[in-house]
Amino acid sequence: MNGALLVAGTHSDAGKSVVVAGICRWLAREGISVAPFKAQNMALNSFVTREGAEIGRAQAAQAAAARIEPEAAMNPVLLKPSAERTTQVVVRGKPWATASAKSYGSMKKDLLPIVLESLEDLRSRFEVVVCEGAGSPAEINLRQNDLANMGLARAANLPVLLVGDIDRGGLFASLYGTLALLSAGDQSLLSGFLVNKFRGDPAVLAPGLDRMTALTGRPFLGTLPFARGLGIDGEDSLALDAPRSVRSPLGRDVLRVAVARLGRISNFTDFDALAHEPGVSVRFTGSYEELLDADLAVIPGTKATVDDLRLLRSGGLDLAFTERARRGLPTLGICGGYQMLGTRIADGVESATPETPGLGLLPVETVFESDKVLARPEGRAPGFGDAPVSGYEIHHGRTSVHGDPLFSTETGPEGCRAGATLGTSWHGVLESDAFRRALLSWAAAERNLDWRPGEEPFAAAREAQLETLGDLVAENVNREALMRIVENGAPAGMPVVSAQLSAFSDRQTTDAGLPDPDTDIPPRKGGVPAPEPAVFAATSNDNPRSKS
Repeated sequence: MNGALLVAGTHSDAGKSVVVAGICRWLAREGISVAPFKAQNMALNSFVTREGAEIGRAQAAQAAAARIEPEAAMNPVLLKPSAERTTQVVVRGKPWATASAKSYGSMKKDLLPIVLESLEDLRSRFEVVVCEGAGSPAEINLRQNDLANMGLARAANLPVLLVGDIDRGGLFASLYGTLALLSAGDQSLLSGFLVNKFRGDPAVLAPGLDRMTALTGRPFLGTLPFARGLGIDGEDSLALDAPRSVRSPLGRDVLRVAVARLGRISNFTDFDALAHEPGVSVRFTGSYEELLDADLAVIPGTKATVDDLRLLRSGGLDLAFTERARRGLPTLGICGGYQMLGTRIADGVESATPETPGLGLLPVETVFESDKVLARPEGRAPGFGDAPVSGYEIHHGRTSVHGDPLFSTETGPEGCRAGATLGTSWHGVLESDAFRRALLSWAAAERNLDWRPGEEPFAAAREAQLETLGDLVAENVNREALMRIVENGAPAGMPVVSAQLSAFSDRQTTDAGLPDPDTDIPPRKGGVPAPEPAVFAATSNDNPRSKS
């Protein structure tokens, strides 16, 4: 078998990442070798592979769902916004360029061959590759040089499954509108729909599904029920707004963790492991009072250390951490947050600011260098029962320590501790069960709380979640129909809706002097070009407004 599929969504956060993870776990259970792929990811939540490459955390989680090790080929282009209009472009896991929104568009021609090579590499080694789109395939302002959605699908001849989130409302308008905004050639690859987050009586939904299939000629391959608390590592700050439940405490008290909500917060999934513990409440906040009153306050990682330090100061939140240090209240800084807690930051890389004073709460200094540190370190925490700890590093800053280290490693000390203020360059340390529990127990003792840690490993909880995602796909998706599409590609002769708009969309693509994707882009090796479908006429009454 040598199959592939692109999972697209009607909008960001429609559930693409979760659906890809669920399909990967289901196929892995069936004994099929499967790998995830996302051509272009825009995320400040990233992960470091064993090979020392930086990719989106969602692809790392999807690799776990597929029961394989994550690698650079799974996310060849990663965009990390560092300011309002600039982003760091990471290619095959390494920093490649800094771009504006406009200049990045001109880079895509050079990046598309890299993307296609990565996809073909995975397809040569795995029976199935499940690709994830980015945002929506109907973002017509970005279609000209698209390499993440229909541009990828056309170049690699991928069948496309479109996911719609019914929990937000406007499902049918979203699905129909997305399809109608695509060119005729793009529509020929859109092979079916999938409903996500449905709650209610399926019999009530069924007439709408039948009507949509009649209007578009595309089947619904499944309806995934709403399941609270399911998901994989979030890619953007939208995930911070999701309500977080608190597990029942084992003692009398709840331990409250407040995380400063920075403008360019990165790797906020660091704190998922804290919320995993019974009786731990985690809240991302921009409130001075909440940060000061918390049992444990955290300055998280950021892609813009100096700019976010300015933001912290402009809102007076720096005073909350200064006061916590004066009172001896537990405080933790991670990566960029650790750098902020130090005495000075010399950043000629991200902000081009030669010298910035830190908060002065830890005896450390940071100097940024152009080469990025990407590593998977391990060590022990002497002040916390000598607990084993591991993590991953993603930073340009080199921090020198002039005080007591937080961790010990074979290569030397890491991090710093001064009283109740701690800092480390390592992300992911809170996933180390023994260290996490020792840290929280220390914070609870400092606050005179009756709090006790749980016993379930965090890795086990994540694995259980992936199993549940696999169950959702196995039990609610037409698996035979899905596999036919994966193995055979998009069915021939798929109808076109809104033919006039589709023709206009094709002109917008070809008039710019680019190759006509209907005629000039050859199919991938072993593939066959999709025939031009017949026009499908739809009345004006069948064209509801699009979903925002």
